[in-house]
Amino acid sequence: MKRVIYFLSAVLLAGAMISCNTGGSQKEPPPAPVPWKTGVALYSFNRFPFPETLKKADSAGLKYVEGFSFHKLGSEFSDKTLLQLSDEEIDKLKKNIEDQGLFMKSIYVGDAKTPEQWLHYFEMGKKIGLEFFVSEPQPEEWNLLDSLGSVYGIKTAIHQHAKGESYYWHPDSVLKAVEGRPNIGACADVGHWARSGLDPAECLKTLENHIISVHLKDVARAGEIKAEYVVIGKGALDFQKIGEELRRQNFSGYVYIEQEANWDNNVPDVIEGLEHFNKAASIVTPGS
Repeated sequence: MKRVIYFLSAVLLAGAMISCNTGGSQKEPPPAPVPWKTGVALYSFNRFPFPETLKKADSAGLKYVEGFSFHKLGSEFSDKTLLQLSDEEIDKLKKNIEDQGLFMKSIYVGDAKTPEQWLHYFEMGKKIGLEFFVSEPQPEEWNLLDSLGSVYGIKTAIHQHAKGESYYWHPDSVLKAVEGRPNIGACADVGHWARSGLDPAECLKTLENHIISVHLKDVARAGEIKAEYVVIGKGALDFQKIGEELRRQNFSGYVYIEQEANWDNNVPDVIEGLEHFNKAASIVTPGS
């Protein structure tokens, strides 16, 4: 009998110790940190001069920004675009970025039409310290961009607009561009894929080992080309699934929030979308 009492006492004591160590309930594990670099595409703030877009990015708590070539940079730059800047103005641009504590490693290029313009961009990109351009070049430009990439150490990430708006709307088209060209990869735009009726996570899987960066946006309805853009997390996209696929690929590149709505005051939308994505992408499920 004494042995039974001793055994029961030991069991109760062990249970009490477990209860104390766990607070009486199982705590959820902390969110897993994301392995990629998160920033914002400055196109989100395209109605504002360049210095102000940097302040908006900083106020959203982000450190990485992606410029765009056709941005009228404001009075400080005589309303020039990036293609028109002198070396002195490029230095001023770099100082603006540095003073704000930010990093700009990429630029969306939408206005280079000749080999000479592309050469100018690569020369400028080298001075700024870019790692890659984002663009939708013509197929006849693929070899040129791959060659320039080899010379200047700057890759080109092929971007995709929606079906009917871009040659690259389907990831298979991007695979044609990257084949045999080590300096060409992909900028995965999950929102445009959803508009085209494609599954963004499956598209990411198709482009595995070729993704340089990701553009994050959300749309109200999938499979509808003209669907309006909404705050990330309030639309049709499954960002947990997207995050899981990026984790499966051990993606460590750049993920840019691109908020294409509420143009005059969308910093709160950028912050809300960022919080949603970080939370969704931090959920690690078994097998992901």
